[in-house]
Amino acid sequence: MTSIYDFSEVETSGTELRLRDFRGQVLLIVNTASKCGLAPQLSGLEKLYQRYHTQGLMVIGLPSDQFHQELAEDEKVSEYCQLHYGVTFPMTKKVKVNGGDEDPLFTYLKATAGHGRIKWNYTKFLVDRAGKVIQRFAPITTPEKIEPAIVAALKKK
Repeated sequence: MTSIYDFSEVETSGTELRLRDFRGQVLLIVNTASKCGLAPQLSGLEKLYQRYHTQGLMVIGLPSDQFHQELAEDEKVSEYCQLHYGVTFPMTKKVKVNGGDEDPLFTYLKATAGHGRIKWNYTKFLVDRAGKVIQRFAPITTPEKIEPAIVAALKKK
């Protein structure tokens, strides 16, 4: 795989989520976990999505139980995130973010952005309209703090 647009995931509904369908948009890709202490970031991510979606921002949540803080059933994850945090952006089935059986998208993101292993839930990757990973954000970096980088990426056509 040589481009972010070569990857697909599966939404919790079972629908294929092809990243090529978001060509020309700014992507914010986040590994999430419903039971993590950082889960309230889902509200902030949703606010960013609502504020900038019409300008070309797509937020994609990829739940992971790699740190043992996610619900067992994929369908329950999506339901929980909608109920507790108002999430309307796409959420995928659970993935692994590290190790031999990690999701290929995370292999690509880590290789392109650098910094190696995902250390915790809510690591965020910002991808520009051309499909280039432009920044990786630490789990503790709140959605509000990355808003300026999103706005800058959205301004570039």
